[in-house]
Amino acid sequence: MLVREVQCRSLLSRSRLADYCVNPYIGCQHACIYCYADSYTRRFTEHTEAWGEFVDVKINAPKVLEREVNIKPKGTVFLSSLTDPYQPLEKKYNLTRRLLEILLRHRYSISIQTKSTLVLRDLDLIKRFPDGEVGFTITTLNDEHRKFFEPYSSPVEERLMALNEFKGSGVKTFVFLGPILPHISDQDVDGFLREISRAGADYVYFDRLNLKPGLWMKLESRLKDNEPKMIEDWRRILSEGTDYYKSLKARISKTAGELGLNCIFCF
Repeated sequence: MLVREVQCRSLLSRSRLADYCVNPYIGCQHACIYCYADSYTRRFTEHTEAWGEFVDVKINAPKVLEREVNIKPKGTVFLSSLTDPYQPLEKKYNLTRRLLEILLRHRYSISIQTKSTLVLRDLDLIKRFPDGEVGFTITTLNDEHRKFFEPYSSPVEERLMALNEFKGSGVKTFVFLGPILPHISDQDVDGFLREISRAGADYVYFDRLNLKPGLWMKLESRLKDNEPKMIEDWRRILSEGTDYYKSLKARISKTAGELGLNCIFCF
């Protein structure tokens, strides 16, 4: 693992996900094999290491944010779009926590999305944001599949327990089921929604797999070694997936309606 401490010139970026987006790190230790940020990150860096094998730490991020919040209009800040703000290195650097302290002091709103239960460390801060929310990305309830696709993320059951703890503390919560992994995320979508509802999620986002350049080759290589029978089905669905996603959306909507769970489809 290559870890570099780097200087950034700006931090608060305009975003379609919220008013602003903040990425305290470049790269991500969770090493999710489906991550769209892999190809995007390489467009702006010189990294040649495998995804999950490098992280640049924006060591001056708190100082930069302190300057920017004094000159930019207030709004909601999303953490994060191209990295996980609570990947393991956050235990050492505390960048995300220090950024939250600044945003709270300057009365910004926050939306956090993570695969890590380390976010519970900052519950004391997060619950003080009037409009704060925390979401967990969950693509499967099967922890063996989780280990295959997102090897260094927190176990699924622990994420659901953490979500429940935030909910119990009065923090708005959500789950992001994205990307939908054919024959994995949809194996028991009814059970998935029941577990999310039981954990206390206020709403759930759903999104399809985003095949950025080179991603299918990486996925196909991993499937060939572990789930070779899925390759043809995945290839068909990902290239001509209209009927598959239409049917899945109908199933999700029906069960979610029965559970009173608010669903938002990104496709």
